[in-house]
Amino acid sequence: MPKISQNLKKRARQVEVVLMDVDGTMTDGGVTLLSQSDGSALEIKTFDAHDGQGLTLARTAGLRTGCITGRESAALLRRAHEMKMEFIYMKQALKMPAYEEILRQAGVQDSAVAYIGDDLPDIPLMRRVGLAIAVGDAVPEVKRVAHYTTRALAGHGAVREALELILKSRGNWKKLIDQARA
Repeated sequence: MPKISQNLKKRARQVEVVLMDVDGTMTDGGVTLLSQSDGSALEIKTFDAHDGQGLTLARTAGLRTGCITGRESAALLRRAHEMKMEFIYMKQALKMPAYEEILRQAGVQDSAVAYIGDDLPDIPLMRRVGLAIAVGDAVPEVKRVAHYTTRALAGHGAVREALELILKSRGNWKKLIDQARA
């Protein structure tokens, strides 16, 4: 992880809620559809185990997590429940209404929220949150509004890197390592 500026550490220390996009953030952005003989299709998503461990450690540290995505996916719902995500919003053509609802439910201000994204629909949220994080292969417009861009690519540890940034800035990373569970 690159050296973290004092301004970035300050932003990261204030985070209580970590929200993220899904396709292109939690996954590599690929959407695999497996055709069925009845004309329907099964959707396949691949999630990174290191990202999962990061989400587990974040929860252990007391961070609240969630996702806001434009697609509906049974695979995402299962993974989000496995990761004990508190806020799960699917089929959100515009993400701001879901974000506003999360702020009310969590009882936090923008400055206490981190958002991890990769594409244009993420920009309005990234402009508001206290810590905006772009994944390494995000579009240039997203990288320009981000406070931090991960070295890791989407679906390949970018969420983990973002969470490590927050947890290390809060000073509890080393203690959390001993609490890591398989």
